Amino acid sequence: MNEPERRGHPLGELIAAAADGRFPEVDGGWERVRPWRPGLEAVVAFTGHAVLAVSDDVPDARLEALGADGFGGAHDPRLMTALAGPDAWIDVLDVLLVARGRGSAAHPSGLVARPDLAGHPRVLHAAVVRDDVEVWGHADPMRSAVAILARGIGGLRELSFEIEPARRKGTGAALIEDALRVVPWGELVVAAAAPGNAASLRALLRAGFTPVGSVQLFRRSGPSGPGDAYVRRQE
Repeated sequence: MNEPERRGHPLGELIAAAADGRFPEVDGGWERVRPWRPGLEAVVAFTGHAVLAVSDDVPDARLEALGADGFGGAHDPRLMTALAGPDAWIDVLDVLLVARGRGSAAHPSGLVARPDLAGHPRVLHAAVVRDDVEVWGHADPMRSAVAILARGIGGLRELSFEIEPARRKGTGAALIEDALRVVPWGELVVAAAAPGNAASLRALLRAGFTPVGSVQLFRRSGPSGPGDAYVRRQE
């Protein structure tokens, strides 16, 4: 684990430790941490242990009463909807995966900054739930494949992506591998993929990502952000 990961958000530290093979104890329990981004909360589950990034106005007793535990209770839809409230945006339950940056002078990325893709629904969605959003793509301006790198889950670098509709086998993995070459060598990168989005999940695995747990984000009130409905349709 590098120095920035050690000094980061508590959830980021737990994810970084898991990426190094040091998982939380399988105790069936849960713990809470502060949200890493104002207005955005989450439940993350490792094997046999859950982490709830929820605001201080929710007491531990309330979480206990809602059935929070490390064996699936923290992701129970009744708990999620009770915490989020009636007007909330609740993201899909995703697999949480990790990889390391591969950027180096010997292996440069084939991607370039693509500010012209800032209106892509994937980018709009990222801007609502992440910070410091960077948009990358192919040098050919006619190509619409996009890779988004931002400060996301637990304050860590997060990757999301979308390839062109006329996809070919291996296209997604190649885009992910190129995106990892944008990130400095060894820096931790997280990604989240809905289990039902098997194509994206296969691409992440093929590109070297490893699953470490699950994650579900929510915002308590207000309309869905730009791009949210589109992303849900794709997953």
